[in-house]
Amino acid sequence: MGLLNRMPIPKPTGTQVFISLLIAGLGWYSGQALSQIDQDLRIMYTEYTLGAADLAHISADVMRYRNTLIRALQADSKKEYERITESLPAQRARIQHAVDRYAAAGLRVSRSGRSEPEDIEAVRRSLDQYFSVASTTEQLLTQEWNATSVTERDKLRRKAEEHASDNAGPKMIQVSLALDRLLDTVADVAKDMRDEGTKTIQFSSLLLLGGSFFIAFLNLFLGKRRSRQEPETNDEPASDQAPQTAYAAPSPAPMPGDVR
Repeated sequence: MGLLNRMPIPKPTGTQVFISLLIAGLGWYSGQALSQIDQDLRIMYTEYTLGAADLAHISADVMRYRNTLIRALQADSKKEYERITESLPAQRARIQHAVDRYAAAGLRVSRSGRSEPEDIEAVRRSLDQYFSVASTTEQLLTQEWNATSVTERDKLRRKAEEHASDNAGPKMIQVSLALDRLLDTVADVAKDMRDEGTKTIQFSSLLLLGGSFFIAFLNLFLGKRRSRQEPETNDEPASDQAPQTAYAAPSPAPMPGDVR
């Protein structure tokens, strides 16, 4: 501590403080810009890249659900029917969970006006309508296998087949169209985010480049100005110096008994 107290600490000039503030400001802005870009990249990966994969899985799961119903229509026994349809609740829950997980993300509206909230609601409605129709088909098949007479069983089988083809088929097409529209909207919103990130990077690069050149020029210009002013302040004119006069001390008086 004693050594630090004895060391001279130079006091910064106004120019040095100004340049330091410029450097700190550029550094802070660069950090904020990079943080925003990093956040956008994370959002694009977690909510759009993975989200698009989840939507593709939804489409595949809906097709699997429909194929399971078609297999149930072709079952030869009640035991086989129950074995086939026991996976339907799990498939339906997985589809709805994927939709809910995507809807819980930060939904946006693209510059072209495509809205993720509206499209995800359209997917919900189409899925609800399809599952409602599919549930009716499943109920008809359950009644078929619980019927006692062969005539009633054949009647219920034909009714279930007609219902699956006339009602479930069109609802399935609506689900596919709603998912395709949502995927197009996701791609449109992701493109907007990419364009915004590109503009941010370009603007930040130009600002850093211009700020660096400005700070370098400012430092060089002010450094030259200080070097020109220092000799003028350090040199003193000769007329201001007090003339030095020689002074000779008087010799002491001889004492008695001194031999010269």
